[in-house]
Amino acid sequence: MTTFLTYTILGLVLGAVYSIAASGLVLTYNTSGIFNFAHGAQAMFGTFLFWQFTKGWGWPVWLAAVVVIGVVGPAMGAALHAVIMKGLRDTADVTKIIVTVAVMLGAVYLAHWAWNPDETRTVDMFFGADAKLTVAGVVIRYHEIVCLVAAVAIAVGLRVLFTRSRMGVVMRGSVDDPDLLRLNGHDPERAAMLSWALGSTLAVIAGVLVVPISGGALEANALTLLVIDAFAAAMFGRLRSIPRTFVGAMVLGLAATYVLAYLPSAGTLTGNLRVSLPMIILFVVLVVLPQDRLRGAAIRTRERYRAPTVRSAAVWGAVLVGVVFLYSLLLEDSGVTTLALGMTFAIIALSLTVLTGYAGELNLAPLSFGAIATIVAFHFGIQGTGLDARLNVQGVLLAVAFTALVGGLVALPALRLRGLYLALATMAFGVFLSNMVLRDTTEHELFGMKFTIFPDGALVVPPLKIGPLDLRNGTTALMTATVLFAVLAVGIAALRNSGYGRRLAAMKDSPAASAMLGQNLVRLKLSVFMISAAIAGLGGVLMSSATGSVAQETFIITASLGLVMMTVVAGIGYISGALIGGLMIGVGAHVLVGTFTDLALEHEAAAPIYTALGNLVLVATALVGMGVGKNPSGFVHDIVESYRGLRAAKPVLYGGAALGVLLYALALADVIGAWTFAIAALCVIMLLPVVGRMVLEEGRRRATPLALVGVDEPYTDELRARLDRELGLPVTHRPVPIPATKGEASVTA
Repeated sequence: MTTFLTYTILGLVLGAVYSIAASGLVLTYNTSGIFNFAHGAQAMFGTFLFWQFTKGWGWPVWLAAVVVIGVVGPAMGAALHAVIMKGLRDTADVTKIIVTVAVMLGAVYLAHWAWNPDETRTVDMFFGADAKLTVAGVVIRYHEIVCLVAAVAIAVGLRVLFTRSRMGVVMRGSVDDPDLLRLNGHDPERAAMLSWALGSTLAVIAGVLVVPISGGALEANALTLLVIDAFAAAMFGRLRSIPRTFVGAMVLGLAATYVLAYLPSAGTLTGNLRVSLPMIILFVVLVVLPQDRLRGAAIRTRERYRAPTVRSAAVWGAVLVGVVFLYSLLLEDSGVTTLALGMTFAIIALSLTVLTGYAGELNLAPLSFGAIATIVAFHFGIQGTGLDARLNVQGVLLAVAFTALVGGLVALPALRLRGLYLALATMAFGVFLSNMVLRDTTEHELFGMKFTIFPDGALVVPPLKIGPLDLRNGTTALMTATVLFAVLAVGIAALRNSGYGRRLAAMKDSPAASAMLGQNLVRLKLSVFMISAAIAGLGGVLMSSATGSVAQETFIITASLGLVMMTVVAGIGYISGALIGGLMIGVGAHVLVGTFTDLALEHEAAAPIYTALGNLVLVATALVGMGVGKNPSGFVHDIVESYRGLRAAKPVLYGGAALGVLLYALALADVIGAWTFAIAALCVIMLLPVVGRMVLEEGRRRATPLALVGVDEPYTDELRARLDRELGLPVTHRPVPIPATKGEASVTA
């Protein structure tokens, strides 16, 4: 009985912390319409500041709590809304999700920068671990009592706020109908800012309270994911009901502690299940709870994509293969391997173009499907041993087929989910796979066969060999991945322009209208999920083969979120967006961070500067993701549109091509380095539209007939001077107003 009471108290305390965190999620969602994936990162950052104030600088605990909870928490939430979140109106669900994901990643990178992750940090309980009392043989610490009291008080307070106060009604109205709210004399942005401030405060409270209870060291990734467990409690209340959220949090906390108390402690199953349980409950809750009705009318958002033709996709695919081959001639072996890794990430990103860009369905765990394919290929597709080991094509095909099947199985219970709910379901699957499957290093026996899913915590995947084609050679691996990307790109373009692709687009625009016209939405969703999972599986096997050895951390959910973020930033509706997003993840950040790390090791005196630059690169990638709300179509869209105007400025295009050839010749002659050439070529590509616009504007000014001056273009001082010159008149000067003295009218000189 004592054991039951002990774990019950622990479960209630853990549930209380989940309740506080989940209440903040419900608050911000109800008042802004944005589900804050960065909620756990805000809790993490506030907790690190609390540690810095108390342990680092020796502040009293009460003063640090007042500053962190009363000042830093509200300021962090208000700043997020003012700078980022209020600009997300009229954007698609994927844009809103990715912006908050970028905030989460940015906070994690910033925490790693400010607090060395190799150092151990702990947060003590309020009043100390020895401040406790005993009830019926159960020890209850004062810190745990604080958690329970705070959770009940916050739940009651938010309930009263939403149902009995004018401010609560104004907060809910700020997302339901902001225009109507303005007509009634209220400012919806001010109400939304207040809700974000309160939500951030609740996140910080949860972070400060949960770390002493969990008993682990203060670590950025772990704490962020720990608070993310509260997502299940928030969904239990369907992001609307505070009482149901409170109950769901208590159920979640009790279930987690009862697993530790009553399941067998032998092996790793119990520990993995304890960590995975919140995501399992989240997935079940999402599937079981009633969903919203099908959206009947297309919602006008600011995202705009152009579907490529098959011909243009084939032409640009051939250009890509040629450009990559020419560039590979400039690279050393390590650079070729890095570029090959980036191309495999681009293949995985193509799965997002099909699923999200074309069909409007969300998947936040693409690397998880790559992990499944890697496991299958490792167990069934390797021939030989040692240095002679090779991955065969049969194993790759089996891995792709099995991953497509798993994609269908995952999508099957989630077919009724849309938008945010579907994104959370795929995220829950990714976290579950990472915590349960990829952590399984024990030996199992099935039908007389002994096997280990993830032996020794790592999988060694040798290069692929198909007849004479051996991918052990770096250039061969790079060109194989590039050709596969080009072939898949042409196939995706053909799919988009087919009747099936048009049905996917119709389902994305208006599911209700598509269903009314006789389309089978279940079949469409299931098929596109399987296609996307197969592509992600193929890219995952190639990525693992290019890396050589993969661990559980390779497929962690934050890596998937980073890939999704960069693909959205580039343009998730474009094939080129998948290419650039994959290269930015697999090549850009990897090369820059690795370069600064090597420089820091080589130059000890300047090591802090190089280390700071490496961290700045990671934070900058998150900042780019935060800015996607201003350009939800991605920067590829802007580049494509800017180059369309250069058709009338062909000399500029020819000049840019000549400059590119010159730069390549210099790189081939070792006058400049390969990465210098790449940076210079990117600068030329970005500057050509600017130069082209300047040339076109100058040409239009010169070509305007005198009779139309001031009609076809604005009447400026330059045009007036031109007219004077053409007519042989003295050039007039722009009238200069002379300021008037008090009581006099102004005059003109």
